Amino acid sequence: MNETAEIAVGLVAEIEDPGCREFQIGDGDWPFMGFVVHQAGQVYAYQNFCVHVGHQLNWMPDGFLSKDRSAILCASHGAQYEIDTGLCFRGPCVGKSLRPVDVEIRDGVIYVTGPTSM
Repeated sequence: MNETAEIAVGLVAEIEDPGCREFQIGDGDWPFMGFVVHQAGQVYAYQNFCVHVGHQLNWMPDGFLSKDRSAILCASHGAQYEIDTGLCFRGPCVGKSLRPVDVEIRDGVIYVTGPTSM
């Protein structure tokens, strides 16, 4: 059974709107990789995992959004996901969804809770 942990990702005010920030929960060979998206004053969190092939979505640090910053983008296949739901609406995985991660904002700080390993 995987253990879970809560970590602070950073201040909401530090992340552009819209913008993203990566995070990692746990250490070792298979830490849990994720990212948060700040959009329209809301924060969403997902596992950094392409539901089509299984690799990370981004090819550069914190680079998860489409050029117009309206969707989450898989840099390798061009799949696009809704920011607020994680649902794929364009590309090879239409109808599938990113895995959400528990996220909470306390005193302006973003906290996520997830497994410590994959």
